[in-house]
Amino acid sequence: MPAIRVEHLGKTYRIYRRPVDRLLEAILRRPRHQPFPALGDVSFTVPKGGTLGVIGDNGAGKSTLLKLLVGTVTPTAGTVQVQGRVAALLELGAGFHMEFSGRQNIFLNAALMGIAHAEIVRKEDEIIGFSGLGAFIDRPVKMYSSGMHVRLAFAIATSVDPDILVIDEALAVGDMAFQHKCVERMQEFREQGKTMLFCSHSMYGVRELCSTVLWLMGGRVHQLGPAQEVTEAYEEFSQTRINTGTQMEISPQPTATGSEKRCRILSLRLETPDGEPLEGIEPLSQVVFAMEVEILQDQLRPQFGFALIMDNEAVYSMALTHHDRIECGPYREGSRIRVRLRIHDFPLRTGICRLIGGVAEKQGLLWHEMEQLGPIKISGNTGHGLITFKRDWELEALAPLP
Repeated sequence: MPAIRVEHLGKTYRIYRRPVDRLLEAILRRPRHQPFPALGDVSFTVPKGGTLGVIGDNGAGKSTLLKLLVGTVTPTAGTVQVQGRVAALLELGAGFHMEFSGRQNIFLNAALMGIAHAEIVRKEDEIIGFSGLGAFIDRPVKMYSSGMHVRLAFAIATSVDPDILVIDEALAVGDMAFQHKCVERMQEFREQGKTMLFCSHSMYGVRELCSTVLWLMGGRVHQLGPAQEVTEAYEEFSQTRINTGTQMEISPQPTATGSEKRCRILSLRLETPDGEPLEGIEPLSQVVFAMEVEILQDQLRPQFGFALIMDNEAVYSMALTHHDRIECGPYREGSRIRVRLRIHDFPLRTGICRLIGGVAEKQGLLWHEMEQLGPIKISGNTGHGLITFKRDWELEALAPLP
């Protein structure tokens, strides 16, 4: 039996031109609304322990789908079957009473999820500790910032040992330190064989966290399949709209600052294989990207990465240690790590670029620190086009020449 089974699911909202039309419709028994199909004929299953990503543009029906799955909205058509306890992080403040304190809302929110009072009493200190709200836990929730709402909601949702965790884009408003805690908790859930649904505009995050991806377009299933395949198709679709000027911009994730820092990039260099500094790059030469990193937290297991960025912010190429299965750490606080990435036969033929060096948390989803170097000039060589090849020619006469 799968953890989630959705069959021909649909949701149509009624849109009224004036508030009084809702009353007149009820009295006169005549429709005075316009139907708005937010979701239509959606079907999929998620096995126990599976991770499903949900992607699509704003207005594609992602949030409606998640609300239907957790039961906060009733479907107009189709069925939803869910096996196990569900915890959800959807809109900010959902399930909270604004006049109650954070502590009171822990018990209220947990009760709405069907958690026994005695179980919440046992987990109260754990929830408060994870949220990091401190003295604010006894203040009214109406005084909380959006980030504090997320802290409390995520702490409750993930501390009640759910079988299924549903997360909307709400994590994006959390501060960097709390985002790290959330990612670590989500990874723990995956390792424990929990089922997870993750809705996000970050294709990289979806690829790293999810095995299968559902792409919604106009409230319907546009594509359902392996994460790499579906996110690549969505990125290609989005790139097409960038070229036509209709693409929604997505802001990059911030890096940690101040006391949140777990490491510091001391230097970023372009070098020869022998360690000599380079000012520019010759096509088809051997080039080394190098950085030196100071570790500021004990037992840190970071990931290291480099990227070449074009003038228009497009990425020429990116390399991350965890993609190449390179073990990094754990490192002691105070350690200094030299990271070098050798590029054989550098393929770009000409142009100007920037080198980005970065250190991410162990899953490679959030960045601890980033630095950039540039502009870097790539010396042009004979030919045409963006890249060049290391090549050999062979010519052989197959018949007598006239």
